[in-house]
Amino acid sequence: MTAALTLPVVIPLVGAAIALLAWRSITAQRMVTVLAVVAALGAASLLLARVERDGAGAIDVGGWPAPIGITLVADLFSALMLVIGLVTILAVLLFAIGHPATDDDTPVFHPVYLVLTAGVALAFVTGDLFNLFVAFEIMLVSSYVLITLGGRREQVRTGMTYVVINLLASSLFVAAIGFAYAATGTVNLAELANRMAQVPDGVRTALSLLTLLVFGIKAAIFPLFFWLPDSYPTARTSVTAIFAGLLTKVGVYAIVRTQTLLFPGQTPTWVLLAIAAATMIVGVLGAIAQNDMKRILSFHIVSQIGYMIFGFALFTVAGAAATVLFMLHQIPVKTSLFLVGGLIEQRTGTTALDRVGGMVHKAPLIAALFGLAALSLAGLPPFSGFVGKLALVEAGFDAHSWAIVAVSLVVSVFTLFSMVKIWSGVFWGVPDHPEATDGGPVPRLLYVSSAGLVAVTLLIALCAGPLWDLSVRAGAQLLDPDGYVTVVMER
Repeated sequence: MTAALTLPVVIPLVGAAIALLAWRSITAQRMVTVLAVVAALGAASLLLARVERDGAGAIDVGGWPAPIGITLVADLFSALMLVIGLVTILAVLLFAIGHPATDDDTPVFHPVYLVLTAGVALAFVTGDLFNLFVAFEIMLVSSYVLITLGGRREQVRTGMTYVVINLLASSLFVAAIGFAYAATGTVNLAELANRMAQVPDGVRTALSLLTLLVFGIKAAIFPLFFWLPDSYPTARTSVTAIFAGLLTKVGVYAIVRTQTLLFPGQTPTWVLLAIAAATMIVGVLGAIAQNDMKRILSFHIVSQIGYMIFGFALFTVAGAAATVLFMLHQIPVKTSLFLVGGLIEQRTGTTALDRVGGMVHKAPLIAALFGLAALSLAGLPPFSGFVGKLALVEAGFDAHSWAIVAVSLVVSVFTLFSMVKIWSGVFWGVPDHPEATDGGPVPRLLYVSSAGLVAVTLLIALCAGPLWDLSVRAGAQLLDPDGYVTVVMER
């Protein structure tokens, strides 16, 4: 368990150092990066198998106990997120290697990408609030570099917005950590869970809302999403894909973890459900109003976050399990849609709906990949999105939350409408500006990586039964975190 917990973080960091030293050789950097991610994925898979068999595990890095040392913890929720996150990171890495523009970013891209990977892994397995901040900062410093690779004016402008907003969130996060330490004398999550009950209600509520604000900015929930739709579409396809599919979900993970472990029931259910409903509605309406595939998909990032908040806000095992399952589906589906958008852009030179058309005849494989991922995003059977949304709807019915269920179903219809809008603009008809539809050949590795991630979404649908069982166990652990606390306190 010790090695399996540390390796997903350590291997990418070591790989980043080696890749930086090998900056003169693109081939060497690629090999190091792929091997590092594959090794981290192997360690994460081993960790998941052990957690599923033996229950949650924890270690003190270097033998230093909390609150001085760094505590790493893995339960089913964090282990599942770690595995699906690294699968997605690997697929996007292969896409980036196959994309011609990535060579222009060498020697920077591969070391920074591995540092980002280490930050994601640390966020999922860290056992204290301060090191969760460290994990976010590792991710954000890396993302600051990645989002501006290429140096185009529009990238720098929107990248500055991204940087400023996240620096503000980080400042608030530091304040939240300071307040939590002042109130309890610790930042270890397990110790915080024990001591938070002794904190006055007003202070506890303030801390709950402050952490919700911090992670809400990072997850792009309503009304804190405004920075996302402009920032993501301007970056490289591989960068946008990993940001869209994974980074916002790390923010959701932090919300779920802190609200269930530290502040159970502290934030009123109606507040969280109202945020979820508003996030779904604003996101899907923003998507419908766009005329560019990347911008449509960027607004759908916001919309789908609302579904995740909806599930855990019910504070039932079924709702928490539905959130876990929906997140496992959403990470690869959203990433694969952006990768397919990259295929379209590579083939045609644009993703503007009025400049692309007829691709179902010119590029049927791209059309098939988009169709599979889009139907899953919209929640049609038998795809993984249907399984996730059905679980959310059933949890909502069980909790008698009729309004949020109705909103989720209406938003699903609008999601399907926006996917049809992309299909009509990109794959049917003819472009309004045919002179803009010549972007050159698409390297084979781009097809392979995109198809591989779409296959992962299909595999999730095929394995819906076992994954639901794991999600139910993970949801039960989230709402009854005694096992999490015990394994940390008795290590």
